[in-house]
Amino acid sequence: MFTDLQVQSMSQSGTLDDVPQPQGSSQSIAVATSECGRQRQKITELEEKLQVLESGQAAKQRETNYYVSKGRAIRCIVTLYDAVEDLIAKNDRRCNDHKSDEDVTVKQEHLQYAYIALNNALPWFHQRTSELQYNKYVEMLKKLRQGADSSWGDDTSKLKSLVTDWVNHELKPNPPIDPDDKNCHGFINDACGRLLCPTKLDWNNSIVRAGIRDHADGYVMTEMSWPAFLYKKYTADPDNLEEGLFKSSLLVQAYKAIFTSPSSAKEVANEGDGADIITNNRHAKKDLYSGKKVKTHVAQIIKMNKVTPHSIAYVSCQSIVDFFKWPSGHTAQRKVEQLLAWWTRKVFGISCRVDLSDGVKAQMSVNVLARQRAQLDDAAFDSD
Repeated sequence: MFTDLQVQSMSQSGTLDDVPQPQGSSQSIAVATSECGRQRQKITELEEKLQVLESGQAAKQRETNYYVSKGRAIRCIVTLYDAVEDLIAKNDRRCNDHKSDEDVTVKQEHLQYAYIALNNALPWFHQRTSELQYNKYVEMLKKLRQGADSSWGDDTSKLKSLVTDWVNHELKPNPPIDPDDKNCHGFINDACGRLLCPTKLDWNNSIVRAGIRDHADGYVMTEMSWPAFLYKKYTADPDNLEEGLFKSSLLVQAYKAIFTSPSSAKEVANEGDGADIITNNRHAKKDLYSGKKVKTHVAQIIKMNKVTPHSIAYVSCQSIVDFFKWPSGHTAQRKVEQLLAWWTRKVFGISCRVDLSDGVKAQMSVNVLARQRAQLDDAAFDSD
């Protein structure tokens, strides 16, 4: 604000008189502007406010997309049905109760293992749940749940036509299976029935087929029987039911279609050396950083580079988890580890690094050199 003395001085010097004055005003120091100019200024201010709002919405959308994409890992490699809230509540109760592991039920143990798997899949989850305000915390769980639940529908839709094509190509049923006609699926269809038939029964026997279709005593299907489609070449050895289990080409194709892309499902004949997923992922990441448009698959999104028991169960059925998680004895555990290594080679290729035993690590040059240096130090100390 100018003082009266400054205004008088400007008037005497002619400065004030040179400034256009609005009509009807006595004497003002305001610089007259056109209506068009003022409107342009208002438009500029509104555009700036709009840009701020859009940038906030874009950031919120990126956050939503991130949580939803990470939520896919929950159903794939953590738990098939349990809610994230139940896993959190179980861990909180476990921390507060201080119970011995011997007092924990199988269901409680299952939830606790699932919570640990959740934090392995999402390393930031535990800390973020502690730091977020309640409304942000609830919103995060909602988005994770949205991603977890949507993965079911997406993968079911993806496999619907793919599995039909694979079965038609491999078993050549006549007439071919129609993916859109549910009335010709399941045990009604001869090809589907052959794959779903429990290994202890002979699908080629007409009495067996009729008994299964009629739900007769002794032919009722339950989760306690391994279906033929889980076995290599869809055939089981009744004297060694573990031989070939979870090694069917159909199961591997379905797994790869879900986790590493439908195109990779074409490669199942060898040990994975023809489809090096890990190397391809590295190239894709470099292309992404260089600005190229790269389509990522589920294994990349959830940072998965080896096959897990839950991921196999996700592709087939939940009862399979017990086979991997609680094997009876060291021999069974070793067979499970060998089976998972076989799966990892099939899906991610032979260049995927496997977990090495302590004995193998001890013979590697870095550890050998460390032992040699320690021996030299000991020798020098003894000589002194």
